[in-house]
Amino acid sequence: MQPARLLIVDDDAALKGFYRDALVAGGAHELVFEPNAAGALERLGGDDFDAAIAALHPPGLDGMSLLEKLREAKSSMPVILVTANPTVETATAGLRLGAADYLAKPFDPDVLAASVERVLAQRRIVAERELLRRQIERPYSFDDIIGTCPAMKRVYETIERVADSNVDVLVVGETGTGKELVARSIHRRSQRADKPFVPVDCGAIPENLLESEFFGHERGAFTGADSRSIGLLEFADGGTFFLDELGELPMLLQAKLLRTLQERKIRRVGGRSEIDVDLRVVAATGRNLEAMITAGHFRQDLYYRINVVRIDLPPLRERGDDLGLLAEYFATRYSREMNRELVGITPEAYQVLSQYHWPGNVRELQNIIRRALALTTDTMIGLDDLPDSLVVQAGERAANGAKGYFEYRDQYMAHFERQYLTDLLARHRGDVKGAAEESRLPRGTLYRLMKNHGLDGANFRA
Repeated sequence: MQPARLLIVDDDAALKGFYRDALVAGGAHELVFEPNAAGALERLGGDDFDAAIAALHPPGLDGMSLLEKLREAKSSMPVILVTANPTVETATAGLRLGAADYLAKPFDPDVLAASVERVLAQRRIVAERELLRRQIERPYSFDDIIGTCPAMKRVYETIERVADSNVDVLVVGETGTGKELVARSIHRRSQRADKPFVPVDCGAIPENLLESEFFGHERGAFTGADSRSIGLLEFADGGTFFLDELGELPMLLQAKLLRTLQERKIRRVGGRSEIDVDLRVVAATGRNLEAMITAGHFRQDLYYRINVVRIDLPPLRERGDDLGLLAEYFATRYSREMNRELVGITPEAYQVLSQYHWPGNVRELQNIIRRALALTTDTMIGLDDLPDSLVVQAGERAANGAKGYFEYRDQYMAHFERQYLTDLLARHRGDVKGAAEESRLPRGTLYRLMKNHGLDGANFRA
């Protein structure tokens, strides 16, 4: 364990030697003593510490108030409370305020040292998780969108260029590619960020309710209209109106929406006056609108009006290494949410993920990783944690003479075994006994694997 800097806030000078004996033996840690709360807080203003040990009754401030001040000054720094008069009430109060541990004086040096080592280990785990989160999220993300492939970089560039303007945007991509994430990113980076973002799924609202939902209605406009209702377009005034699945919009409503986009005015169902609306429209579709125009199912003038800037989202199967980034991101994210210890994804499982076609794109990957985390009993997501249908479909992708999943698996495992054994024997200079102990394999099994791969310990002794 690396040496740590510890702040000791205790006015009992006689205990300095005790603290040093317990915590500095062998150069384990560096201790900084402060006899009162004011000095401790001043010290924290210009110094960094890995942990603090605070007496419950230092001069100038009661222990609980000191704990609160310490936590405010350095929220990530663990604090161990010590007291000569322990009670259940003070222990409970201290732990509720965020104390990492609670010790009663006089305490055994080993107990104090173990407590310090434990809170420092916990702090390192938190720091490592934060570092992993930054590594996964920051270098490879754009707002909430993960990816580094060239197609996604073009998406980011377009968002940055158009976000601060007021032009309407059309986002095109298969289901699950993240069209709403793009819309939200545009809104977040625009001057309308503090105004409403109103998402509407055109395919989820019954056709007979769409007009009222979009434009609102006056009282008595139709049966059941007992009071005036503000529509979604009016609610989005000043902000961004996100039209998801634009291709599902019926022709009659397409005409009314076109007029709204041209005039920036709406009229409630049953209303007589027009209402000005200031909004930006971002629309998304997974359908081929050009083909729909040719077939007479989508208005060409609406298409041209809303397609001022077009953003094309690539399907996951065309994003190369982004698959691995996304899989690791979701695994880390959901393991935190589920409070699970997860190391990662096994090579075999990742091989299957990379061979799959991903018709549901990123959303499908997200759900599969979440499912795998819920089912796995290991610290690695493996083949047994993936849906059988996914494994089978990945294995069936042997078109044009390509190898199937099982051939790839056998080939990968053979390569892994040979490389592992070669490195292992090289480290031990051909000593099979030492290699067997490190690999935790029976010596007979190790000899058999070496024979399978044509490896001889004598060749590594030089």
